[in-house]
Amino acid sequence: MAQFLNTKETLVTEAIDGLLASSGGALTRLDGYPHIKVVYRSDWDKSKVALVSGGGSGHEPAHAGFVGPGMLTAAVCGEVFASPSVEAVLAGILAVTGEAGCLLIVKNYTGDRLNFGLAAERARALGRKVEMVVVDDDIALPDLPQPRGVAGTLFVHKIAGALAESGADLETVTSAAKDVINKVVSIGMSLDTCTVPGSPKEERIAPGKAELGLGIHGEPGVEQVEFANAMTAMTTVVEKLSQRVGKGDCVALVNNLGSTTPLEMAVLTHTLVQTGIARHIIGPSPMMTSLDMHGFSVSVLPVNPDALSALEAAVDLAAWPGVKPIEPVQVVPLPDGLTPIDPIPSNNAVTRATITRLAELLIDAEKDLNELDAKSGDGDTGSTLATAARALQGGLDRMPLADLTQLFPALGNELSQTMGGSSGVILAIFFNAAGDACASGASISKSLGEGLKRVSQVGGASLGDRTMIDALAPALAALPAGLSHAAKAAREGADNTAKIHRAKAGRAAYVPEENLIGHNDPGAEAVALLFEGLAREIEG
Repeated sequence: MAQFLNTKETLVTEAIDGLLASSGGALTRLDGYPHIKVVYRSDWDKSKVALVSGGGSGHEPAHAGFVGPGMLTAAVCGEVFASPSVEAVLAGILAVTGEAGCLLIVKNYTGDRLNFGLAAERARALGRKVEMVVVDDDIALPDLPQPRGVAGTLFVHKIAGALAESGADLETVTSAAKDVINKVVSIGMSLDTCTVPGSPKEERIAPGKAELGLGIHGEPGVEQVEFANAMTAMTTVVEKLSQRVGKGDCVALVNNLGSTTPLEMAVLTHTLVQTGIARHIIGPSPMMTSLDMHGFSVSVLPVNPDALSALEAAVDLAAWPGVKPIEPVQVVPLPDGLTPIDPIPSNNAVTRATITRLAELLIDAEKDLNELDAKSGDGDTGSTLATAARALQGGLDRMPLADLTQLFPALGNELSQTMGGSSGVILAIFFNAAGDACASGASISKSLGEGLKRVSQVGGASLGDRTMIDALAPALAALPAGLSHAAKAAREGADNTAKIHRAKAGRAAYVPEENLIGHNDPGAEAVALLFEGLAREIEG
């Protein structure tokens, strides 16, 4: 898998320097590359308790992204998924520890415990006052004697950091950190493992499966489960957490493990909120990632007013999303004038049957049109048309089927609300203009022609631009001669778009010419299918 890096050997040091260069001078590093990689606060004066954390890289923005007033004083970075050395940790301790002392916040992995622990011993031998806490918040493997430290560590960073920033002594800061560790629980779920730079990707999770409780270094979880959707995934995670969290005010930290899109994270958050497990939320955001892992984790901390206040204390760190109360979704009525006036429903058996058949044609063609659109667009034309067709079928009882002067604009309004992208707008313009012409006494074919003219004026597309107009314009021109003539003209127009190598309008205008050769425009193809279907139904 291609990745945006130069060399595996310089990956971490270049990433750290990129972070420092973009920090506006807020961060400094020790001159110890490549073995000692320590990032610390540029404004640090050693007058308060120092907080030092760290571990292997690959979890960004943790840990260096949380160095700043109100959180960490320093982060000691190892190579990807590898603990920093004793010397590196000791260098970080010595660089930031004054008379107030230092607290090491360590995730529960053997390498981190050993290297941070020995560094603490050596720092104490040099006269520094050092305490260490170990975070073990992962509940994925219930029988594991040493639970892993994962994203719940961020609660420790924030609460201990707020106390240290306020001037609390080392004993108070350490006690608060231990209290958080005793209460916080975390678990994650992923659809895929991560890609370690320079190593082949492990294809452990089969398609259709999700892994529950895998570690932030890609370690296997407790089990692989069937993946259905976001709701079942989040519900499974919350059920595990609920077994370990009592009643009362809780804060949920919703963490993106690396490559889960913001859209997916928002859907997952919606489900989390519905479970009622927490009253406050941090995220959703990438806070402790696992390189490019397509997954998420949730950490839950029961809080008292003091802990909540420490979490709410503002920090000027882009990586920290802050804590917010979970509130009901606010909804207000649409503004006056936006909602169209509902037409008076009426029935016409022929019109109903015609619209029903047209809708069925579009629904049946969904897959084929998507495949065609994928060759020259984003592959959703069929789905867009099918969605609108289904909505139209469901709304026939509201339609003025016996009055074309009302039916045309009613169709336009319906499609503008149910069809995504530009298609809904184009058809709304088309049918509203056709309705205006029909109300003025024009024939059906003349009215539809006026609709097409308005679409060309507003949308800017014309015959030969490789759009639906290439099929619709000849079809409407031939319509007075009968549907079979219109269907033949539409088919010829749609097939001709495969010979047009450069689109001048629509999304295909942004597609390279070689991608268009030999493929009908999906909008024009849909028009041809509709006219051909109508001709078969009505004229046999």
